[in-house]
Amino acid sequence: MTDDDGDAAATRLPRGKFYMTPAGEVAMQAEFEAMKAERHRVVEIVSWAAGNGDRSENADYKEGKRRLREIDRRLRYLGQRLDQAEVVDPAAQPQRDRVFFGATVTYLTERDEERTVTIVGVDEADMAAGKISIGSPMALAMLRAQVGDEVTVRTPAGPSSVEITAIHYPERN
Repeated sequence: MTDDDGDAAATRLPRGKFYMTPAGEVAMQAEFEAMKAERHRVVEIVSWAAGNGDRSENADYKEGKRRLREIDRRLRYLGQRLDQAEVVDPAAQPQRDRVFFGATVTYLTERDEERTVTIVGVDEADMAAGKISIGSPMALAMLRAQVGDEVTVRTPAGPSSVEITAIHYPERN
């Protein structure tokens, strides 16, 4: 199943709101603006290449059109995500003794390894930076937990227990 320009149905977004931090919104908006600027440059290249005659063997034209499709697809995705986002400022969290969206959580694994993660929106997740998606098994297991709670995380290797040792939120402005 595809839509008008050949995008796979898998690229369609689920309906409804989803959480995003203010920093995530700023980053996504910046990417959106950068893609719009790049699109403008690529349109100029395609116009120039189209003016060079035979398009069937014009590599600049073919590559430009391919890149335009990629940019348009990404712009649609970003625009939809920004429209559907519910921006939640973790600094405004009133219940700071429990794990909620935006919390930075330190925990101990079963092997007594200490790890710290921040729970962010799906589009902001970056394991290398210690940012996990609100929909990840780890985040789902930790939600509403307090310091000292032991939670069970469902992993592909089987259930694993972690102990929450600290919960932090950004300072309020």
